[in-house]
Amino acid sequence: MDYDRPLFYHVMAYAAEADRDVIEMVSGSPDWEPPAALRSGLAEYAEAEPDAFQYPPSEGLRGLREEIAARRNVDVERVIITNGAGEANYLAMAGAMDLFEERADGSPSEDPEFLLTDPVYPYYPGKADLLDATKRYVAAEPDGSLDPDAVREQAAASGDDLVAIVVNTPNNPTGAVYDRETVAALAEIAAEHDALLIADEVYDKYDYTGRFESALALDRSNVVVTNAFSKSMAITGFRVGYAILPESMVGGARTRHMLVNVATSRPAQQAVLDALRETGPEYYQRNRQLMADRMATFTDALDAAGADYTEPDGGFYVMARFEDFPGTLENVKRLVDEAGVAGMPGEAFGDARLEWVRFALVTPRVEEAADRLAAFFA
Repeated sequence: MDYDRPLFYHVMAYAAEADRDVIEMVSGSPDWEPPAALRSGLAEYAEAEPDAFQYPPSEGLRGLREEIAARRNVDVERVIITNGAGEANYLAMAGAMDLFEERADGSPSEDPEFLLTDPVYPYYPGKADLLDATKRYVAAEPDGSLDPDAVREQAAASGDDLVAIVVNTPNNPTGAVYDRETVAALAEIAAEHDALLIADEVYDKYDYTGRFESALALDRSNVVVTNAFSKSMAITGFRVGYAILPESMVGGARTRHMLVNVATSRPAQQAVLDALRETGPEYYQRNRQLMADRMATFTDALDAAGADYTEPDGGFYVMARFEDFPGTLENVKRLVDEAGVAGMPGEAFGDARLEWVRFALVTPRVEEAADRLAAFFA
């Protein structure tokens, strides 16, 4: 398989090589402080005994798994600590393929399909390709929400080939938050096809509506939830995530995780555990308010520029559409060169938002970026 460099890195590299100052609004890497307890935990770890620097249990530190299980009200044995949400999603999708093969009884006529949203976070279809599965898409509504009837129609087209419905809520790139009724409907549709619902909830701390509710609340045996501390603790480089799996999938996921990774970083896991135990809700509330304020600042400026834009209910991102300026890679490069702002082309996320550009608001220069865009499109 040829290496396909993600478009994110291509745009960031182009912006970094520009001859002018560029405000980077491509990646979702938080620019604020991690919890204080995480920093102090790392400092203390540096003085630990040598055995603390050896292999942790492959499935993750017991204390961290117990803390997650208690917070999510699940059995600890269902929790596997992963290298970020990315690996958690891969384990979930690979496990869904295992279940599909079991029920297909190895029939070569079966063509496994993952049902994804459009627009979509590009790593999901990338993982489907890695697993040699077909992708089928359901277009999101203009506001980013999902119509369960549209999902059911596409699931029916997949029929017995449906492996899993994969969703991200709060959503990247649309900012949509799927309410409990929608998520319950998706789980039921998946169950009708003996398939899974895989819910990536990595932006769960950034819900601005109060409507977000984890898919775990459904208490269904065909639901997998993935998450990570990358966004909630502003530590994308630590790569500490987790998957909460049905009991039937745990063994296979542990085996894959062990053979590919052996284990996840022990110091990073311990620091996250320290932060979970010692960080109060005000830390998350403060960062959520910071993002909400940035959203308001940025969208006010987009109003001034005469742009259409999504009104995010969660997450880090705003998608904007400018008149006669489709969201192509060529136009994104033009924004870098002429406006000094780097975003992601809508074409990176599928076919449903080809006219749009996505901007990540994880920069203190949001107001300046909005002013540059307003001036460029004036």
